[in-house]
Amino acid sequence: MTITPQPVTLAEASRFWFQLGWVSFGGPAGQIALLQRELVERRRWLSERRYLHALNYCMLLPGPEAMQLATYLGWLMHGVPGGLIAGGLFVIPSVFLLTALASVYALWGQLPLLASVFAVLKPAVLAIVLMAAWRIGRRTLRTPLLVALAIGGFLAMALLKLPYPLVVITAGLIGLLVARWRPGLLLTGASHGSAKPQADAQRLDALHDDHTASPEHARFAWRKLALTLLLWALALLLPLAAVVAICGWSGTLALMARFFTRVALLSFGGAYAVLPYVAQGAVEQFGWLSATQMLDGLALGETTPGPLIMVVAFVGFMGGWNQALVAAASPWPLALAAVAVTVWFTFLPSFGFILAGAPLVEASRGDLRFGAPLSAITAVVVGVIASLALFFAGPVLWSGGRFHAAAAAVVLVALWLQLTLRWSVLQLLGAAALLGVLLALVNHVQ
Repeated sequence: MTITPQPVTLAEASRFWFQLGWVSFGGPAGQIALLQRELVERRRWLSERRYLHALNYCMLLPGPEAMQLATYLGWLMHGVPGGLIAGGLFVIPSVFLLTALASVYALWGQLPLLASVFAVLKPAVLAIVLMAAWRIGRRTLRTPLLVALAIGGFLAMALLKLPYPLVVITAGLIGLLVARWRPGLLLTGASHGSAKPQADAQRLDALHDDHTASPEHARFAWRKLALTLLLWALALLLPLAAVVAICGWSGTLALMARFFTRVALLSFGGAYAVLPYVAQGAVEQFGWLSATQMLDGLALGETTPGPLIMVVAFVGFMGGWNQALVAAASPWPLALAAVAVTVWFTFLPSFGFILAGAPLVEASRGDLRFGAPLSAITAVVVGVIASLALFFAGPVLWSGGRFHAAAAAVVLVALWLQLTLRWSVLQLLGAAALLGVLLALVNHVQ
């Protein structure tokens, strides 16, 4: 005998999404696992197959997969309001936390205590980036061509300094051409969704089960698609017009709006893959912050819940803060406005992709497959992440023109802890922060 869960109200679902936003640590893998455990196994709001069906689509999109998955599932249960609430509450807590941390950093970042903490956090973050490249590479680089693409991505970013969009587009074109003539060169094994569902006798019915019909609001209609695309365009163009009217086309806020829209549209492969592009633009092209500040922001982003790409809130804050200081103005208005602009234009495309595309995905109700272009892009992403590690290694290991053996030792110990003891990101950063505090106390006593 099976039992079907009672319908879930929007208020009940909203409480869950609010709670999730404060505990969604662990990066995309941890967040996706948390959603699966809570919604599939514990609450039975949807079946394993429906969950994987949604995940497959989100994995094909640029942007934070876990946030998009939460938006999709919220939309599936309660329509557009449910999707907006789920996605919004998934990111809002980390926006507030990172803005608060960025404020503390901007005001007191040079205090001895914080300087000591960051001295240990930076090499720990470098080890985390190295582990991200290794883990993704181990899972995806299964053919010689994919290995070559990863090496090419590293050289393109680290040595040739090519723009990240060009690298991604080139990888996609290579994938298309290879798929046409030699598809076997890109075969990488089973895709997401290949796991076998549980037997019917071993599980309860889910609210949205394998054979449950899609809700009325989730059914595709051309009129709804056109309305969604229109509202999506207005949500993009009206705020852009407002910031241009306030500070001009070449003003800081307008530049951030355009730049972070490109970031959102090109962030295939997760936050680590697009961070080199963010660093390249924010540090080298626009000079909004320094490479050291960028690394500090990544360390702070690793300690907060929500998607790691939320580090762009720190980039926006520091960019606005530094630009205002250069102009000898009060830094707070521009810094806070920059956070709002950065977050809005980074995450708006993700909402549009889900609300416009999810009805089409629900209509298919079949397993989506990774295409050849995505396989090639994923391989290149491994090399891009490795280039990010090289970018951060300079200010961590060779700052001031000399090699820092202590920082290198922290990197090696952090790698060992992740590889052998399976330490999580939170455990590693917590231990690094504690070590930094202890070092500061020892130096103070001396």
